[in-house]
Amino acid sequence: MPENARATHLDAVRERNLASVLGAVAHHQPVTRARLAELTGLTKTTVTGQVAVLERLRLVVGADPVRVGGRGRPGAPVSLAPGPVAGLGLEVNGQYLAACVLDMTGAVRARATVAGDNRGRRPDATVAALADLAGRIAAEAAASGLDIVGTAVALPGVLVEDRVNAPNLGWDAVPAADLLTAALPVQPFGVTVDNEANFGALGELWYGAGQGAGSYLYLSGETGVGAGIVVGGKLFRGAHGAAGELGHVVVDPDGRPCRCGGAGCLEQVAGLDALLRTAGIPDASGTAAAGLAELERRLAEGDPAALQAAAAAGAGLAIALTGAVNLLDPDTVVLGGIHARLAPWLVPTVEAAVARSGSRLRGRTPAVRAASLGTESAVRGAAGTAIARIFADPGALA
Repeated sequence: MPENARATHLDAVRERNLASVLGAVAHHQPVTRARLAELTGLTKTTVTGQVAVLERLRLVVGADPVRVGGRGRPGAPVSLAPGPVAGLGLEVNGQYLAACVLDMTGAVRARATVAGDNRGRRPDATVAALADLAGRIAAEAAASGLDIVGTAVALPGVLVEDRVNAPNLGWDAVPAADLLTAALPVQPFGVTVDNEANFGALGELWYGAGQGAGSYLYLSGETGVGAGIVVGGKLFRGAHGAAGELGHVVVDPDGRPCRCGGAGCLEQVAGLDALLRTAGIPDASGTAAAGLAELERRLAEGDPAALQAAAAAGAGLAIALTGAVNLLDPDTVVLGGIHARLAPWLVPTVEAAVARSGSRLRGRTPAVRAASLGTESAVRGAAGTAIARIFADPGALA
């Protein structure tokens, strides 16, 4: 083997070992070096060296000594460091921008939401506003001693060859990754861009209702409706990265025109705009939280128009999710975004429809539950993705 090839191979082995040790710390902390050697299959000498590197990179810290078996010298365990290394998640929604900072332990260290109507706004203007929010949240994190090393951005659209189609924003083949990379600070792990439903599914997997849910379908409900699919603990993206566009499944062929070019799509009955319109709540552009709160209030009071809106949304969701359940056979359906807030009025309809259709063939009916992170699923999943990149390649911080 040529000398340069051997060096490259050894570097790759060291990188894998470093990631393996960091992952073992995350899953078994606090954990001694001896135990890490058992978990990773590496020698104790190698583990000791890797832990020293991780300590220099500020990714792990020493914990209180522990005595194994009640005798012998106490072990010197390590745990993930709650700082200063951190990841930033950003989200662009039709009616707000959001930001969230997580440290290596997954703890939320800073968060912010800025209301504003981004529908029809120029992409560069939206990106500039998002960069301003990112700068402010980064300054807040820095004041707490945190150093953001990577950013992930959730967008309500489909990524096609590094361009984003987001009908609800009015974006058509926008080079979002290039715009965001140019607008945000240079960081070791750069900028990752993905669909907000995918990030929402990951947010629930790592920090919310997806834990213990098996393979599941996550439904994202905001201005539009999307879905993220988790199979065996991993995100399923489809052949071209566009899996999960459940919001554009036709549930009413004679229904309202959709921004995607079709008609009667699910989001035209179950998206936030559709719900507020049917409930007779004035369009509160840029104040989605206020509109949703008013809808919840009217539903709780039994307002007929609000109940009609929830019934129409539930019926549409039932049609789309019945087909998705029969196709994908998930263990669980997780209702996210606004649908998590409206779960008391939506879950019974969805559960009944899913139980009626195909349960004899499948032998079981998937559970239907509300996302525990509510409208924060996507931004938390984005921040978690930034952290996941650190776990995958901690040596990039060197």
